[in-house]
Amino acid sequence: MKLSDILAVTGLPGLYKAVTERKGGLIIENLADGKRRFAPQRKHQFAPLESMAMYTDDGEAEPLAKLFDRMNEQAEDNPAPATNASKDELFEYLADVLPNYDQDQVHASDIKRLLKWYHFLKDNDLFGGDEEE
Repeated sequence: MKLSDILAVTGLPGLYKAVTERKGGLIIENLADGKRRFAPQRKHQFAPLESMAMYTDDGEAEPLAKLFDRMNEQAEDNPAPATNASKDELFEYLADVLPNYDQDQVHASDIKRLLKWYHFLKDNDLFGGDEEE
C-alpha cells in the first residue's frame, strides 16, 4: 500500500484509508480492524502520510517516506523503540535516524506518533507498495 493511500484523521486514533467520498465528508476504513465510518469534513481533517514531514534545522522538512526508509534500513542495528520509551530514548533514536531534526519544533509527542505509525505499518506489512516507485 502506498503512503498516499494511508490517511491520518484528526480526532481519530490510528490510520485509515478512504473508501469513498460523500457530500460533506469521507467514508473511511480503519486499517487496524477494517471498520468503516463516515468522517465529516467540518469535524475532521484528512492528511495522507505521503504529505507529512518532520521539521529539520535547515528550514527544509524530511518527508515521512524517507524517514520510514531510514528506519527500515537501521532496523537490525538500531531497532525503533516502543512508543512508551523514555523521552530521552525517543530523542536519541530520532537523532540517529534524522540527525538534523529541529530541536525546537519536534516534540516527544511527534516522535511517539511517528513510531506508532511505523510499528503499525511494519507489523501489517504495509511498506511493500512504496519501495518500487
